[in-house]
Amino acid sequence: MTSKFDKLNKFDGKDFHRWQKKIKFILITLKVVYVLRTPMPVSPESVEDEPLEATRRRSKWENDDCICRGHILNGMTETLFDIYQNFESIKELWDSLEPKYMAEYASSNNFVVNNFMGYKMVDSKPVMEQFHEMLRILGQFAQHNLKMGEAIFVAVIIDKLRLPGRILSKI
Repeated sequence: MTSKFDKLNKFDGKDFHRWQKKIKFILITLKVVYVLRTPMPVSPESVEDEPLEATRRRSKWENDDCICRGHILNGMTETLFDIYQNFESIKELWDSLEPKYMAEYASSNNFVVNNFMGYKMVDSKPVMEQFHEMLRILGQFAQHNLKMGEAIFVAVIIDKLRLPGRILSKI
């Protein structure tokens, strides 16, 4: 799996949601994704006081954190790598990425909705070609986990099929 990691496009600050899903898939496959949600285990003041099982759990978490760190940082462009390489744990790094780059994702959701709602049919193109273009835009809804009720979808499509001076029954 890790030998095919280079096929993941480097995250450059754009399309965070898609990159995040791909990284999570890799980390799930490696069985280390839990590190993104689990804080670093607290080390005891004295290693002698720590039970053997707790030492093993802490060591496993530290190793898994290192694996996550390597995959996430390797999935970033050099510029972003330089910015994010010094975080204490990968959980802190991951938690800092979400608020910064999810704003971009939210604005892309608005773009997809506005793109669909603002689509205008024209007489110069075949109706079916334009209908397929609207379906492509709607495909972006699914890609962005946006939901639209069927009644709204149908009403918008019918409204877009109505051109000024065109009667719907002619189509």
